[in-house]
Amino acid sequence: MRRMQAAKPRDTAPELVIRRRLHEMGLRYRLDARPVRDLNRRADILFRAAMVAVFVDGCFWHGCPIHGTQAKANSAFWRNKIRRNKERDSDTTWQLRKAGWKVIRVWEHQNPRKASDQIIRIVMARRIQ
Repeated sequence: MRRMQAAKPRDTAPELVIRRRLHEMGLRYRLDARPVRDLNRRADILFRAAMVAVFVDGCFWHGCPIHGTQAKANSAFWRNKIRRNKERDSDTTWQLRKAGWKVIRVWEHQNPRKASDQIIRIVMARRIQ
């Protein structure tokens, strides 16, 4: 229960490191924004002109195959919650791709410097097109 209460929906440590690096490299972005007006989904970091949506997914909440854990209390509820989160993530990725967006998903355990380098390469390449 403490884990759920302590979890922040945004401005997590990995997200802050990635954002700081993107900003240092001169990239400007929107935070916690809808890529598509009629789709009630929000990206953690959004590059509207390049049409790149970045999601920094927490291992517990999004069911990381490496670090995801199963809650012991009320396990059926949490198993279903995580399953629904994963289904929503897949649907979000599909909907955004269908609308022409490049979707980047970063796990919270990934190296934030490598993740930000990947994001920078993709955003810069899409700006040139």
